[in-house]
Amino acid sequence: MQWNRGAQSGYKHAPKVAQVCKDGQSSKLTNKLDSALILANIRPVTMRTCVIFNPVAKGEKANRFRQHLDEIGSQCALKLTWAAGAARILAAEAVRDGFETIVAAGGDGTVNEVLNGIADEPEGLKSARLAVLPLGTVNVFAKEHGIPTNLAKAWPMILQGRERLIDLPWVEHGPEGKRERRCFAQLAGAGLDARAIQLVNWKMKKLVGPIAYVIAGFRALSEKPHHIEAKNCVNSGSGQLILIGNGKYYGGKFPVFPDADPADGLIDVSIFPRVNLPMLCRLGSVQLTGAHIQTAGVQCFRTNDLELTASTETPLELEGDTIGSLPARITVQPRALRIVVP
Repeated sequence: MQWNRGAQSGYKHAPKVAQVCKDGQSSKLTNKLDSALILANIRPVTMRTCVIFNPVAKGEKANRFRQHLDEIGSQCALKLTWAAGAARILAAEAVRDGFETIVAAGGDGTVNEVLNGIADEPEGLKSARLAVLPLGTVNVFAKEHGIPTNLAKAWPMILQGRERLIDLPWVEHGPEGKRERRCFAQLAGAGLDARAIQLVNWKMKKLVGPIAYVIAGFRALSEKPHHIEAKNCVNSGSGQLILIGNGKYYGGKFPVFPDADPADGLIDVSIFPRVNLPMLCRLGSVQLTGAHIQTAGVQCFRTNDLELTASTETPLELEGDTIGSLPARITVQPRALRIVVP
């Protein structure tokens, strides 16, 4: 019989996690989390599924997830994060422990951390597949692939385990000699989009959800714009905002990449020459009428290799979290990511 040793990296932090929960949650919730920790670290595991979850995550979806901890904990191993970046460490550990399905229970940022943890292991992308319990604010990846936000529907979907292969874009970014490499599943952005993420008030985000991004976006509009060059061997363009998609959607269900196919070996590039109130009005009209985004003056092309440069320090984001600055190169590993879908 195989025993799950639990989160080797995270288990030593379990008392801290439990204490945070006791300080900020009800005793009933604390008992559920303590029970889940025990289940995840000492019980025999018959299913090769591991769920990675932030025990102090806030929001209605996270609260509903906690209410099902006993049920979920009896069907999988549960690894609890303790800080930003911990989900990546735990996902890599789950691959080494032989788990076949690794579940990111959280928003798009958590999905990206878990994805990179899987990809960090030499055979991780072949031996493990990514599943998602969407508990975040926007959940773009879940919307793209039809993953239900209702836990009662999402968890059985994961257990049934229908699999799809999609492309995996990779980003190398930063100055020469200090280049870093990460992958993403759905979206990357440079310029105003990434700057708005830097300006988000995270306390406000917990209170008002996606509206916090809108407020931050208007703050970013008031600053001096970035000028970004995007090119490959055939196409080139420049603008204040560059968005790169491995699917149709951005910021929820906004079809910024209407022609995208996440399994065609290409990323979709949308270049916004200027981002101002007239442009935003045109984009709003596109959203309402269903017209192609190019009618709003956006340059679009598809590629498997993209270079991004800027003359000033320009932020770069993946899946809604800033990761650094330009320059960056984005390439595509075709059909390399196994995901669980309905």
